[in-house]
Amino acid sequence: MSYEAINLRNKFELFTETWTPKVVAEMNDYQFKVSRLVGEFIWHNHPETDETFLVVEGELRIDFRDGAVDLGPGEMFVVPRGVEHKPFAEKEVKLLIIEPRGVLNTGHEGGELTAARDVWI
Repeated sequence: MSYEAINLRNKFELFTETWTPKVVAEMNDYQFKVSRLVGEFIWHNHPETDETFLVVEGELRIDFRDGAVDLGPGEMFVVPRGVEHKPFAEKEVKLLIIEPRGVLNTGHEGGELTAARDVWI
């Protein structure tokens, strides 16, 4: 077995596209995904699971129908299952998303912003 650390900075160097999460690791049934975000996403929810956002670099706002949370580097927030939300980044943000394997980034909404499943880097 090979023991090798996952360097998130190096993983972010492997892609430039936004809103397309890339899997960097799995733990049990959970995936750790790196993603670059800029601009506004769509309103969506994940009826069956929570979703964790951990900001690596930049600033992220997650809007909710009744408020918002602002995250900076090193900060994390867990969106509870079923809660409608919309991520927004004025400037590019790099983050780690933690969620169960197979969860669509657009939740039940689908559509053209839906990232391909299980894209490993």
